[in-house]
Amino acid sequence: MPTFRTGGRIVATVLTLTVLIAPAACSKDDAAPASPTELLAKAKSTMDTTTSVHFLLSSTDVPGGGSRLIGGEGVAARPPAFQGKLNVLINGGKVSIDVISVGGQVYAKLPFAAGFQKADPKTLGLSDPALLIDTHTGLSRLVADLKNPKVAGEARINDEVVTEIDGEVDGQLVKETLTSADPATPVKVKTYVVKDSGQLRRAVLTGPFFVKGKDSTFTVVLDRYGEKVAISAPPVA
Repeated sequence: MPTFRTGGRIVATVLTLTVLIAPAACSKDDAAPASPTELLAKAKSTMDTTTSVHFLLSSTDVPGGGSRLIGGEGVAARPPAFQGKLNVLINGGKVSIDVISVGGQVYAKLPFAAGFQKADPKTLGLSDPALLIDTHTGLSRLVADLKNPKVAGEARINDEVVTEIDGEVDGQLVKETLTSADPATPVKVKTYVVKDSGQLRRAVLTGPFFVKGKDSTFTVVLDRYGEKVAISAPPVA
């Protein structure tokens, strides 16, 4: 019975190469990177499913006049609630206001006040801060509605690798989330999404927030997703 040693060696060689090549072709490192749309969708889903998030807000190029939200720090939780301290520019002077929002009611403790009072956030140049993680009007909607998103590269924030995705959103949407003096003008947005967790770590928004035709910048840093918090309405003085 004839043998086919040469052919057998060829077959064996082919099989060996196939085994070696196949894993490399399917290697995770060689997989196509996620598109900006996919990364933003993951960031929205991560924020929409968290129970709470801590944020730090700062601003630059804020003009004087009227009441202006210029910064703050606090925790927004679900169902909609907020507790923290907001910095407001009032007639050129910076004041720090303790704010609690529960069940759609905002309470504020102004400097030198004896305690909290019910407040209309619009009189302080604010939106209800509890809505920052609202699925329909919060930061995750800004991420989801980012137009012409483009990956600008990777960066490092503390010990995390983040992907920067740039684009713009409608001014009206920003007005519902933060504020805008010209809702018809789009707002430029830079987002930074953590590669591993999909958490939105930072968002930088530039647009006419306070005066039509004059750009200012808000920077929001988000962390401590899902921490257990308890926020309740304060006694009113």
